[in-house]
Amino acid sequence: ISFFVILDSGQARYSIPEEQAEGSFVGNIARDLGLDLGRLVAGKARIITKEDRQFVDLKRDKGTLVVKERIDREELCGKTTPCSFSFDIILENPIQLYRVTVEVVDINDNSPSFPQSEINIKIAENAVVGTRFSLENADDSDVAINDIQSYALRPSNDFKLEIQSQPGGPKFIEMILQKPLDREREESLTLMLIASDGGEPHRSGTVRIHISVLDANDNAPVCTQPVYKVDVPENSPAGTVIIRVSANDADAGLNGDVTYSARSSKDTEQLFNVNIKTGEIKLAGKLDFEKSRSYQLNVQATSDQGGYSDTCKVIVNILDENDNVPTIKLMSFSQSIPEDSPPGTTVAVFNVYDEDSEGNGVVKCSINDDVPFKIESSLTGYYTIVTENVLDRESIPEYNVTITVSDQGSPPLSSSKNINVKISDVNDNLPEFHQSEYIKTVPENNTPGFSVFTVSGSDADWGQNARMSYFLEEKEVNGAAVSSFVSINSENGVIHAVKSFDYEQIKSFDFNVTARDSGSPPLSSVATVRILIQDQNDNAPQVLYPVQTGGSLLAEMVPRSADVGYLVTKVVAVDVDSGQNAWLSYKVHKATDRALFEVGLHNGEIRTVRQVTDKDAVKQRLTVVVEDNGRPSRSATVIVNVAVADSFPQVLSEFTDLSMHDKEYNDQLTFYLVLALAVVSFLFITCLLLIISVKVYRWRQSRVLYHSNLPVIPYCPPRYSDTLGTGTLPHVYNFEVCRTTDSRKSDMKNMQAMSQSLVSVDGADTDMLHVNKELSGNCSQMSTLRSHPNPGPERQRPSGPVPGADGRLAAGRNGASFGRCRLSGH
Repeated sequence: ISFFVILDSGQARYSIPEEQAEGSFVGNIARDLGLDLGRLVAGKARIITKEDRQFVDLKRDKGTLVVKERIDREELCGKTTPCSFSFDIILENPIQLYRVTVEVVDINDNSPSFPQSEINIKIAENAVVGTRFSLENADDSDVAINDIQSYALRPSNDFKLEIQSQPGGPKFIEMILQKPLDREREESLTLMLIASDGGEPHRSGTVRIHISVLDANDNAPVCTQPVYKVDVPENSPAGTVIIRVSANDADAGLNGDVTYSARSSKDTEQLFNVNIKTGEIKLAGKLDFEKSRSYQLNVQATSDQGGYSDTCKVIVNILDENDNVPTIKLMSFSQSIPEDSPPGTTVAVFNVYDEDSEGNGVVKCSINDDVPFKIESSLTGYYTIVTENVLDRESIPEYNVTITVSDQGSPPLSSSKNINVKISDVNDNLPEFHQSEYIKTVPENNTPGFSVFTVSGSDADWGQNARMSYFLEEKEVNGAAVSSFVSINSENGVIHAVKSFDYEQIKSFDFNVTARDSGSPPLSSVATVRILIQDQNDNAPQVLYPVQTGGSLLAEMVPRSADVGYLVTKVVAVDVDSGQNAWLSYKVHKATDRALFEVGLHNGEIRTVRQVTDKDAVKQRLTVVVEDNGRPSRSATVIVNVAVADSFPQVLSEFTDLSMHDKEYNDQLTFYLVLALAVVSFLFITCLLLIISVKVYRWRQSRVLYHSNLPVIPYCPPRYSDTLGTGTLPHVYNFEVCRTTDSRKSDMKNMQAMSQSLVSVDGADTDMLHVNKELSGNCSQMSTLRSHPNPGPERQRPSGPVPGADGRLAAGRNGASFGRCRLSGH
């Protein structure tokens, strides 16, 4: 028969008789706890016991509890009632605990038995009626109704039985004399003591009592105390005297000697020794509070010479000592948990047990404070370690948790257990660049594939979550995709130049680089990269003025009356580079007379160094070198022809020979060049013909311009004109040019209020030209803007009047005026 009771949530109680056969039904645990059979199987339900033996087995497929082995209540609990044993049922995924208590019901399977088969008692014949004689109790391993319920004495003519019992203690049997004994009438008596239990069927045990009637002894011993009580600590060593009992006999001599003996159970006799002479009770064995909390001894004081005796009771209370260390048993444990686990996630379940009682058995559990976990109590004796705070693997990848259990004894006993909890990584950290913005300077004219620099970053995560890849964000730079300028290695972040950069086309550009990890889902971050193109000195200076022509010789006219510092002309040049690569300097490389002219180092102005004299040659030739400040520097060369004369006839006479000589030289050079090109290849001949065709085209263009009435416009390359007067061409020079409609048939005369500073002479015309006032001609006024890209001395406009509408040129700085004329004839 099985009984079932639900005590509270997660606990169950059953009751079964002892001595049940193996496989006997105990209870349907699945039904009683409301569990599904599938949950028992999937959760790997199993029984956990504190002892080595397991009396009950769990049938997971049926959800029932059955007897696994023979259960002997007497062996399991002895005289303790009620008798029960407990075990726990644990399920995993998720972890669930249930406490099951099974009470073992006693059956009447043991008969009462006496310690001895016979009892011998000596009684004086003069023993008074009512004298008591203590008898040994019978022992029955059963309990409750199956224990000894009654005693009977046969025959009962001379004696009667009296049974005394103490609350919570054993029964004591005393035989009381009902009438005086007469040794002469009856020397000995034989009685039968019967002990019977209350079970079904009844069981009983017997012992023979032999009574010897002694000669008269008038006084019996009397104990000084009927009951002795003593408290003994459970860890007291063997041999400790716990108490001394005493009795007095009024008789003298041998009749007054008293001896002491114990009347108790076998277990008690093994723990205590009574000194027969002194009545001292010593500890003979080891006391254990957890087995028994108190013992009771019956000490009989007997007169040696007579048959008188008296009995006293000794109650020994065992005091609990804190002699059991709490034990920790780990039931379930997760060695690794994700770092995104919410607070309250179960890490481990463990059981704590202390065999001591009261305060010595009350335990307190704790863990070290430097971990983000806490302890929660579920069932009695069971504790759960759960997460208390948010976990971060990047801060702490693992924790060593020390479980400490201590009782409340004095001194307290404790034990500990260490577990290691690893935190598994979750992709919760963005990749981070070492810099949010990268600025790198790259020289222009780099080779394609040039490694510009490397962007790098880090990810606080681990493994795949920390593996970073780099990508360019799509963007247009000057109308082209950024990928046409640079590329990036997705593995190591190395940025390469796709093509060669040109500072004159693009000076800087920026783009974004994305770093993305390999987590799921992936996380990314962006950094800005700015590329600055560094200028290189890859452009030579370009001379804007004086313009070098291939057809005619141009000359600047300087009057012989010019003073020191007279401004002859100004060399104007520019450099498309920037910075110091565009800082230009001017110097005279060759000169007909170095002592007569000098050139400004920074402004390119050619001035006279001394006073012009009549001895100075009319034709002066200067080679000016324009050099930038780059490393290495680049330069350009310009030839400046200067005519030192006060009138045009002097200029023409001097420059005619020079023109003829240059013409003969050019013709001879052309001949040899054509001959060489013809010999080498047809391709060179074609190129020569193309060059000749271009020259012819230019010559025809100049002839058309010569016969036209349009004003002469100076050549100024794009990007170098300056209309504000504050940029690269701040100075203004005015020229007046006059031509006849047919210079081959006209005479030239000096115009009034005019002085020419620049003369152009055609080498093919050797006739003297006369200027006539009445000749009709085309005159145009020409303004040329000239500058230097760098700030230098004397960057002011020339002072003096400017030409008016009448076509005349007033005197400029130093009283000189500049005019430019091109004269052509046969």
